[in-house]
Amino acid sequence: MSQITLYLDDATQALVDQAAQANGVSKSRWVAEMIRKYAGHEWPQDCLALAGHFADFPLREESPVSKADDLPRIGF
Repeated sequence: MSQITLYLDDATQALVDQAAQANGVSKSRWVAEMIRKYAGHEWPQDCLALAGHFADFPLREESPVSKADDLPRIGF
């Protein structure tokens, strides 16, 4: 298992302390859980830079227009 050193300001350190205690885990475990939770769910910067660069890219297929007559509706 590897180790890292984090330099945190006092306010951030207090948040880590409170969150770890509230979750009943060590600070190390809490930080590791946050890294696993958030680090794997971000798009790489290369992909984000491409957003909006393909004007003709279909975001969805158009739904076919129904040719059937609408049914009578019940009034309320």
